[in-house]
Amino acid sequence: MNAPIYTLDEASRDYPRVTEVLDYVGENWRDHPNLDALATLAGLSPHHFQRVFSRWVGLSPKKYVNALAHGAAREAIADGASVMDASFEAGLSGPGRLHDLFIAHEAVTPGDARRRGQGLSFRWGVAPTLFGPGVFLIAPRGLSALAFADPDEASAFADLEARYPAAEFVRDDGLAREWADRIFVDPGDKPIPLALYGTPWQRQVWRALLAIPAGATTTYKSVAEQVCTAKASRAVGAAVGANPISWLIPCHRVLAGNGKLTGYHWGVERKRAMLAYEAARR
Repeated sequence: MNAPIYTLDEASRDYPRVTEVLDYVGENWRDHPNLDALATLAGLSPHHFQRVFSRWVGLSPKKYVNALAHGAAREAIADGASVMDASFEAGLSGPGRLHDLFIAHEAVTPGDARRRGQGLSFRWGVAPTLFGPGVFLIAPRGLSALAFADPDEASAFADLEARYPAAEFVRDDGLAREWADRIFVDPGDKPIPLALYGTPWQRQVWRALLAIPAGATTTYKSVAEQVCTAKASRAVGAAVGANPISWLIPCHRVLAGNGKLTGYHWGVERKRAMLAYEAARR
């Protein structure tokens, strides 16, 4: 059945409310006003206002605000601004969340790390993600790795397997798909357990990455200052590069000191896509 036609009479009736909101959003979009605030301004319930605004403008209120933010960011970048400065211009510098996802992490002992996986049994598999095919490595304690199949799944798995050469690996694509759904489709409100196998230094850096809010970026120097001293930027860079769990441990939010995108283990194009995806959902 076709959707009901939005008549001129209805559009004319809604015009004063919508234009008042459009004027307000035009002046205040950097504050990312929420649906309730805009509905109050229009004198309507949130549900009714969402319907009226979406029919008149062609976008939901949230998508319209995001479109203004994205346009400002694109314009700033076109004028030569760094990605970080563009995020400030778009009002994306404050804390934010990627989605309703809370992450718990659990480290192993230094002895476990020295044994290079001996005695550990992993299940691994391939499943679709928002950013292409993902290769998942699952330990009894939680997710140990999430890579992307570049250039293919065999190469991605070989990269993960080399980190734990003495471990046992069993393929289980069904389990990988369950994890993909849990991370990208329906995270819910329960912690996603991460089994972090790495040196104490690496785990310290990875924990610092978990503190970077979605929609924000930082630099290697800033992470180094947080975990010890700015002089450790190179060591931080190495630990960031060794991060085995993409997306959830957000190494994609770390930029060079000049604010530019730099090398990313799974491709700069994917890093750019991740940052854009987060910015659109703040």
